[in-house]
Amino acid sequence: MHAITIKDLSKVYANGTEALRRVNLDVAAGDFFGLIGANGAGKTTMIGILTGLVVKTSGEARIFDHEIATDPIKAKKMIGVVPQEFNFSIFEKVQDIIITQAGYYGIPREVAAKESESLLKRLELWEKRSVQSRMLSGGMKRRLMIARALVHKPKLLILDEPTAGVDVELRHGMWDYLQDLNRQGVTILLTTHYLEEIERMCKNAAIIKNGEIITKDSVKNLIRLWDKETFVLTIKEDKPLGRIQRFNPKKIDDNVWEVELSKGETLNDLLAGLSEIGVSLVDIRPQGHRLEKLFLNILKKS
Repeated sequence: MHAITIKDLSKVYANGTEALRRVNLDVAAGDFFGLIGANGAGKTTMIGILTGLVVKTSGEARIFDHEIATDPIKAKKMIGVVPQEFNFSIFEKVQDIIITQAGYYGIPREVAAKESESLLKRLELWEKRSVQSRMLSGGMKRRLMIARALVHKPKLLILDEPTAGVDVELRHGMWDYLQDLNRQGVTILLTTHYLEEIERMCKNAAIIKNGEIITKDSVKNLIRLWDKETFVLTIKEDKPLGRIQRFNPKKIDDNVWEVELSKGETLNDLLAGLSEIGVSLVDIRPQGHRLEKLFLNILKKS
């Protein structure tokens, strides 16, 4: 079964802006799926339609085979949403925010209290349970929104830029928690500007541009489409590497360079080139962020 089924989905706003153009997209149940796109590409509009906050112009949007427009109650019970913006009362206490959210789904207060305790402990917010939410840091507020989205135990979790403004240490903790949720069977749809999150966590991904899906594949296959890989070199001598132009060398700092290996080239080819110009290598490491480069490359070509 598909967690999300989108067929010929279009959205034209009153001012004439065509936000989505006959989009087709399936997300399998149990997937950890990434949706990549620049600002204004259509990501937020798509999420708005899937969650019933935006009215589609035409097409279909189904959550576990429940059409969001004609069967909204069943569809919405399947979904937990973590939006970009904080949208809870800043004067309400942390645990009360979760218990109130549970009430919207008909969950008895005593059950909600127990579930909220479990969620807050797992997300390291239990000690803040009686604090007004305005007193939380940005990272804590993000984790509070995740807890709120999960209180009714949805089958699909939609995350719209969930780690924006969160420091690196907290971001890694959230990644671990989200991956654990996915292993438990929760389908996750993630939009993010931190493309290393897509590369680390997602199994499959789609790239959206100007309201259209321009490619969809496994993350591994998408990365393979990028025909170059970047390495960072630390060399012993502060020598120019202009004589190995085939590797497109770029100086980053004293004795530190970036080089690119195209398809068919190996590290042995690079090491041979360095040896020919008398350069001693101290350290070499892959730069990473290949998915980000692929994203930019696809956008340029499309």
